[in-house]
Amino acid sequence: MRKLILLAALLLSGAAHALSLDQLTSSDATAGLKEALTQGAGKAVDMLGRENGFLGNPKVRIPLPDKLERAGKMMRSVGMGKQVDELETTLNRAAEAAVPEAKKLLVDSIKGMSVQDAKGILTGGEDSATQYFRRTTSAPLGDKFRPIVQQAIAKVKLAEQYNKFAGSAARFGLIGKEDANLDGYVTNKALDGLYKMIAEEEKAIRKDPVSAAGSLAQKVFGAIRN
Repeated sequence: MRKLILLAALLLSGAAHALSLDQLTSSDATAGLKEALTQGAGKAVDMLGRENGFLGNPKVRIPLPDKLERAGKMMRSVGMGKQVDELETTLNRAAEAAVPEAKKLLVDSIKGMSVQDAKGILTGGEDSATQYFRRTTSAPLGDKFRPIVQQAIAKVKLAEQYNKFAGSAARFGLIGKEDANLDGYVTNKALDGLYKMIAEEEKAIRKDPVSAAGSLAQKVFGAIRN
């Protein structure tokens, strides 16, 4: 009977009440959260996992590591700008190719969410869902992304030169070890870009659940905002 009452309250159009922590144990409230996260994560993957998803988006476009920008400028000054552009484009194309692999892992993470996880997300900060995804998916996503990135950048002859130069720079402390290998650098940037876009989708859902999420998710997030 209690669950039926809660479900009726959630489905009442225009209902304005705050969900309590106790009420969040309902499978219906948790289902609304999962609906929202599935939709938001799917949008983020779709936006990034297409041509120019990274390259054409200044928020997530992958540049050469900051401390190697000087090398890129020097190469441009001696007529090697085309090679630098090719490398930067390939970095982003590699990320675009890898990101679609994220969808299944993100959905699996949502399916495996506990009631306690759901409570923490619904009552946490505006990026609490994104942090949940980082905690549960970053390691397996990195493992999935890396071979795709390796295959994509292997076609660029400059990649070997980059790794050799960056390896030397890392030994002298000019760049971090995580940036010394092109594969690792792109993989990390791809993950950063993915979580950044997921965070934007999460923020949009919290701000305007009616426009950004499904029907049950609208009731859950809408009730929290009231």
